[in-house]
Amino acid sequence: MKSILKTLAIVFTLAFTAGSCSSDDNNDSAPVSRDVKYELTGNFSGELSTIYFDKGGNPLNEDVTALPWTKEITVDAGVNAVTASASGHGGVKDQTLTAKIYVGGKVVKESTAKANNDGIIVVTLVPYAFPL
Repeated sequence: MKSILKTLAIVFTLAFTAGSCSSDDNNDSAPVSRDVKYELTGNFSGELSTIYFDKGGNPLNEDVTALPWTKEITVDAGVNAVTASASGHGGVKDQTLTAKIYVGGKVVKESTAKANNDGIIVVTLVPYAFPL
C-alpha cells in the first residue's frame, strides 16, 4: 500500500509540474528569492512520505517520521518551478495534513487534506513558478 501511495504522489507531482508551465508577467527588476522552505503540519498519526523538489529541480522522496516536518533549500537559478506532495496511510478519519511552500519567507502555496474513512491521506500543492 505504501508503494502505491508513493507512486500516486509522484504521478500527481509530475503531472502538476508539467501542467504549470505558464508565463507570469513580472516587470519587477528586484531579484527574486530562491530560498525555499517546504513544511508539513497537522495531526495525521499514520505513516507519511513526501515528495519535493531539490535545489536542482529533481524530485526527492523522503519518509516523514514526525510532524511538523520542514526542509529548507536554495534552488538553482535554472529551476523554473518547485512543488511538493505528501501521502500516508494508517491514520484516523478526518485527521489533517497541511502542506506549504515558502519562498523568501512568504507562503506562496498551501493546501490542506483530511484522511478518508480508511485513514489514507494525500495532499498535493500546485507548483510555484519562479518569475522570469
